[in-house]
Amino acid sequence: MEYHLNFNFVWKYADKLWWGLALSVQLAFVSILIGCVIGLALALAHSGGNRWTRGAVAAYVEFVRNVPLLLLVYLVFYGIPSAGGFAYDATTSFVATLAIYSGAYLVEVFRAGLDAVPRGVIDAGKAIGLTPWQRFVDLRLPIMLRVVLPSLSNAFISLFKDTSLASVIAVPELTYGANWIKTNTFRQVEVWLVVWPIYLVTGWAILAALRQLERRFSLGRRR
Repeated sequence: MEYHLNFNFVWKYADKLWWGLALSVQLAFVSILIGCVIGLALALAHSGGNRWTRGAVAAYVEFVRNVPLLLLVYLVFYGIPSAGGFAYDATTSFVATLAIYSGAYLVEVFRAGLDAVPRGVIDAGKAIGLTPWQRFVDLRLPIMLRVVLPSLSNAFISLFKDTSLASVIAVPELTYGANWIKTNTFRQVEVWLVVWPIYLVTGWAILAALRQLERRFSLGRRR
């Protein structure tokens, strides 16, 4: 039987795609913010901690990086509430999972950024009487953020694509909306022909904005 493309049903329920896209971007943004906090805190703990602290950070990084993200999604949503006797909604669960996942990768990013801060800058801060906290906030942190900004951009794009896994626990993001349309209209080919360009164009737009931000704050930029 010959198949005829018909996008009318997809456009009829297009609002599910647009709202899902907005939620996908929000999930990625909130997750990377929390992941940055986790990654920076653990990078500092690894750099200034003892052997046991460094071992604990390394164990966390290796565990998360060697376990599939989908398995982590199920573990946080189903496993932890069952073992702990408490519950949280699917969106909160997925944000927590994506933040833990991104934090493990950002630990290494921030460690490299901290190591890239010139030693002479730190020594100059000591020479003018800055406290350790002032040296970190005024010297190390701004330089480190400029160094790691390209890596953070790549991490954000990756997390945006990873939000598609939220559909497995019924978070109404873009892929979930596409699956809903497919199930209720039986127009499987049409819905995916619409969804993949949405991911592609949105990813390009985010990347272009982040690249502009990188150029704005580049260490080599002339004032």
